[in-house]
Amino acid sequence: MRIFFLCCFAIACIQVQAQVKGKVTDAQSGNPLPYATISLFSKLDKSLVDGGITDENGLFSIDTKPGAYFAKVEFLSYETVTVENIEVKKGETDLGNITLKSAAAQLDEVVVQAEKSTMQLSLDKRVFNVGKDLANAGGNAAELLSNIPSVQVDVEGNVSLRGSSNVRILVDGKPSGLVSVNGSGGLQQLQGSMIERVEIITNPSARYEAEGVGGIINIILKKEQRNGFNGSVDMIGGYPANYGLALNVNYRHDRFNFFINYGITHRTSPGRGSMYQRTFVGDTTLFYRRSSDNNQILFAQNARAGLDFYFSPKDVLTASYSLRRTDGDRTVKYIYRDYLFEGGDPTRIFTRKQYEVETEPYSEYALNYKKTFDRKGQEFVAEARVLNYWESSDQDYTEKYYDANFQPTGEADRLQNSYNYESEWQYLLQADYVQPISKEGKLEAGLRSSIRDMDNDYIVTELVNGNWETIGGLDDRFLYLEKIHAAYGIYGNKIGKFSYQAGLRAELTDIKTELVESQQKNPRSYKNLFPSAHLTYELPKENAVQVSYSRRIRRPRYNDLSPFVTYSDERNYWSGNPDLNPEYTDAYEAGHIKYFENGSLSSSMYYRHTKGKIQQIRRVNSEGIASSLPENLSTEDAFGLEFTSAYTPAKWWKLDGNFNFFRSITDGGNLGSQYQADTYSWFARLTSRFTFWKNTDLQLRGQYEAKQLTAQGYRKPMAFLDMAISKDFWKNNATLTLNISDVFNSRVYRSVTKDATFYTYSEGQWRRRQINLTFSYRLHQQKKKKSALEEGE
Repeated sequence: MRIFFLCCFAIACIQVQAQVKGKVTDAQSGNPLPYATISLFSKLDKSLVDGGITDENGLFSIDTKPGAYFAKVEFLSYETVTVENIEVKKGETDLGNITLKSAAAQLDEVVVQAEKSTMQLSLDKRVFNVGKDLANAGGNAAELLSNIPSVQVDVEGNVSLRGSSNVRILVDGKPSGLVSVNGSGGLQQLQGSMIERVEIITNPSARYEAEGVGGIINIILKKEQRNGFNGSVDMIGGYPANYGLALNVNYRHDRFNFFINYGITHRTSPGRGSMYQRTFVGDTTLFYRRSSDNNQILFAQNARAGLDFYFSPKDVLTASYSLRRTDGDRTVKYIYRDYLFEGGDPTRIFTRKQYEVETEPYSEYALNYKKTFDRKGQEFVAEARVLNYWESSDQDYTEKYYDANFQPTGEADRLQNSYNYESEWQYLLQADYVQPISKEGKLEAGLRSSIRDMDNDYIVTELVNGNWETIGGLDDRFLYLEKIHAAYGIYGNKIGKFSYQAGLRAELTDIKTELVESQQKNPRSYKNLFPSAHLTYELPKENAVQVSYSRRIRRPRYNDLSPFVTYSDERNYWSGNPDLNPEYTDAYEAGHIKYFENGSLSSSMYYRHTKGKIQQIRRVNSEGIASSLPENLSTEDAFGLEFTSAYTPAKWWKLDGNFNFFRSITDGGNLGSQYQADTYSWFARLTSRFTFWKNTDLQLRGQYEAKQLTAQGYRKPMAFLDMAISKDFWKNNATLTLNISDVFNSRVYRSVTKDATFYTYSEGQWRRRQINLTFSYRLHQQKKKKSALEEGE
């Protein structure tokens, strides 16, 4: 292998006759722009000759032959710059610092292309400009993520990436209570209009925390840094009821940059579900059907404000505060029908109605300092965060009993109540340093410590003879304390066309759980090393390949460990498992990216080997009562092939496509021979966008998810279509968008779960067809003369 690399390097050195290099930065802030695309064209015949992408410091170098060229420099949400009259001679030709301005800024000194790119591809991450996707208008963060290639959102709002549900979701590169405190619920409460872009990182380096086997989804919130007053206003109306207002504002003057995001929404979310189950008890088979209708009414407010203070152009301190409060009520009605024979009349019918009132306030304080040194690429970043959250959930249950003709039997109603109070504090300290070494190399190092302290008080009572009595085993207090300390180091360099990076992350985890009333304690402590490696080789004609490896972990989360049982469904119970262990994954990936004049194509092959795979296991007793809890399976091996492409066949037509084919082999032999699965599955998504007349766009998106086997059954295929149309007016400062999610109301999740004792078929639709009308207005103040601070004097 060593000889192979030496030979390739020797060949590359022989072929290189000249090199074009430079740096790409933001015109206002001066910050480097990583993963910007540079395309080099022949001045003689306008043909594409070569190209490349910038590294994390905004630097690029392109090996080519001497001659006359021009270059195009492109980056997501920035306007394209054309650099004319490039005369390349032997040796190095330095284009210097190339500045890009936001697509909203006024340009007159360069040739630009005003259209933003919806998707920006690079080898180790993909960036999606979600504001340019018409299907996202009026939606929340969970709906926004469901429109991104490789990402799937299930019936409960849980997110998976490339078929893996173990995904780490960050906000602005850090864990945040905006999405992580309440899991999928937090995503559903965050308005999509507050989000600028989303980054998908499928095989992270040691720089990132090791949590997240499937990869990392990084949500970037809106924050302007241009001079003067800038912002946007979004107003939303929809059916089923979806009304909202979002405001994003910033003001930049001299040393200060003030920003604020505020969103308020009132939303009704109707849903439905059904279940059919057979339970085998000796020679007897029990049958029942369950149907459900649910409706959630949500009133949520999200606010985020902050201040950047520039001690100098290279020293900035940022303080921010985030506040979210959600008030909601949920009504769910279940109808149960018992049968003696399949296809016969029911022998018994009863209903169970749940009414829940829930309050969730959350607040987060953050302080960030960034120091950029005179040497290019050298920087220091430190951050501190404190998060506080509590949730109060009061649920009433009423059961009523009927005969086979749905007439009341006269039996007394059954009344129960479940009350849950949960509070949490989170603390985070982190510091990162980057030190350039030699011409192309750099050394990175960092420290991180986090503490999560949770307290959950839970009780279920029932009305018996006029008195509320506690149901046995359902009154306790669960304490959860998590401490994770980490340190990492990364070294990277470039030799000719080869770029390499190797890193190691060490993490110490200490978790303590305690059930106060039953006096059960379960401490866990473990130390782990997480290596990572990335190797990139630049090919001619805007091609590049990369191979990478990382070791990842999924720690059992709070809900995975909490033994408290959900009590809404009389015959289906879910709980955590205090004895759950973490799962570990070795992830390998090989990727290729090709840029061409009208688009780009990214392809990758990946393999993940997981030990201690965490998966929900369902068991049914002889009375047909089911319980589900997470358990560790022996192993899972996942293989996959993915293609992602952006193509512009004509000025008025843009296409984005994604195709993922994978195989997953699950071995749950440690639990029993029946917990085995070997599945092939695939999903595909195609987005087609047309521009008609002036400033009018039509977008169609279709998605198909094929059948997939699980350890206990399979998930049935699903297909759906979204449609949207938008019109820009008032000098492109305003946009009106009409979008329809799930045009044919076909986004229904259907699954089969079975073993030797039962067979269960279920389906659910958490997100019915939604129609939204969104009005957006962008506020821009004319560019002012730069201050002495911004000039760097």
